Amino acid sequence: MKKVLATTAFAATVALAGPAAAFDKINWDMQSTYASSLTQLGTLGKVISERLDKISDGQVKVNFQEPGAIVPALEAFDAVSSGAIQAAWSTPGYWTGKDTAFALFAAVPFGPSAGEYYAWIKYGGGKELYDELYEPYGIKALVCAVIAPEASGWFKKEINSVDDLKGLKMRFFGLGAKVMEKMGVSTQLLAGGDIFPALELGTIDATEFSMPAIDQKLGFYQVAKHYYFPGWHQQSTFFELMMNKAEWDGLGEDTKALFETVCEANVAYGLAEGEAIQFKALQDLKNEGVTIHKWDPAILEALNAAWLEVVDEEKGKNENFAKVWDSLSKFREGYAEWKAVGYLD
Repeated sequence: MKKVLATTAFAATVALAGPAAAFDKINWDMQSTYASSLTQLGTLGKVISERLDKISDGQVKVNFQEPGAIVPALEAFDAVSSGAIQAAWSTPGYWTGKDTAFALFAAVPFGPSAGEYYAWIKYGGGKELYDELYEPYGIKALVCAVIAPEASGWFKKEINSVDDLKGLKMRFFGLGAKVMEKMGVSTQLLAGGDIFPALELGTIDATEFSMPAIDQKLGFYQVAKHYYFPGWHQQSTFFELMMNKAEWDGLGEDTKALFETVCEANVAYGLAEGEAIQFKALQDLKNEGVTIHKWDPAILEALNAAWLEVVDEEKGKNENFAKVWDSLSKFREGYAEWKAVGYLD
């Protein structure tokens, strides 16, 4: 009887476990637009690389490459598209020169929080539009991380009115840059490692980059002491694993499922980590003499009005932008009913 029970138990275990996953053996390079030492922005890319390797028992290697190791950070898109490299770690907001609609898959001014944003991607039609946007470039991209609100900027001087913004030179990301330009700010997009020297040398007067724990790492507090919140331009931000589509299409279903599962796990991992590390960073920055400001409501109203102008302009110029914006807007209209009753103010 013991032998029968043991055999039955073993058979049940095998049946429940199912067949072993058949992972493809690959050895890819993943060009990152962020240094591996950069909290969240870079480290979350390293986590993906490590987990793919560990779960596949070394079959699926996607090697994290530091910015510039293969191609310059902001040339990663073209390198993946052409097949010069197999993959890249970045955010869609860097690719607005290709299509402004990419920005709507990175961060939306006065836009959704992380939960609402991710819900739209997964269940509100966002993923389908995301795939459609990358298709002509021969790229398959997966949303692989989301981080919570960012700060909206480091300034050398206090900003008390919209007039104080006029004439400033500022590093700014994505669609928020177009808003700032309407406020009289001259903007430019710089990669993370280039910001501090530009701020220190006076090439720029101000900058935004990310959340407190990340900004602290880059040392902006050493040359700018006024730190402004909330991050109206990035209430949540998506990061992605871009892959050459021909390489992706050549993968087996088990390997594709591995990539998708690791990315989904990384979303939860990154969001929890990001929320946990901000308050200590804020305290540390205060100890360094940084003044934490919240925007005057009148300034936020002016920024929001400028944002709505940008939306109308972009919709008129770009059908893709209009299509993605309409999808996101309809989802948010529906979500607003749930948000109003489900959450505390």
